[in-house]
Amino acid sequence: MTENDDDALSLDMVTAALRADSTDIAIYARVLTQSLGEALPPDCVKVERKQSMSERMRGKPGEITKIAVQLGDLQMNLGVQHGRPVAEICRAVRGVVLSRTPVPLHEWIQALASELVTRAQENAEAAIALRKLVAGTLSPSARGS
Repeated sequence: MTENDDDALSLDMVTAALRADSTDIAIYARVLTQSLGEALPPDCVKVERKQSMSERMRGKPGEITKIAVQLGDLQMNLGVQHGRPVAEICRAVRGVVLSRTPVPLHEWIQALASELVTRAQENAEAAIALRKLVAGTLSPSARGS
């Protein structure tokens, strides 16, 4: 991918897409889960939910409590505790977390965007997925879910 491409993805574009709706952590978790889940291979995004008894009885999925994005040996976790975001960047090898670093949400977003852009520059499939992420997150229809 060259910098002259009209549709080249910049770090700023991806960061802006990932920041969309981040002020309301519940909405942000839903949008991020949907966007990343659709844009990345299925084994890259894991979602943990807390389900009340009534949600189980009604077949509702429950509230998102944690999103884990696995990109190679980088694992990026975003959780919600007491209504506040808890972000961490981990190094994991074959599913074993070797290091865990808590970071502010804006730093987590920046690190995720940077990693996604790097992967997109190295891989055509990743570039397509990232374009989907940017288009889906920034479109009004993605926010209505």
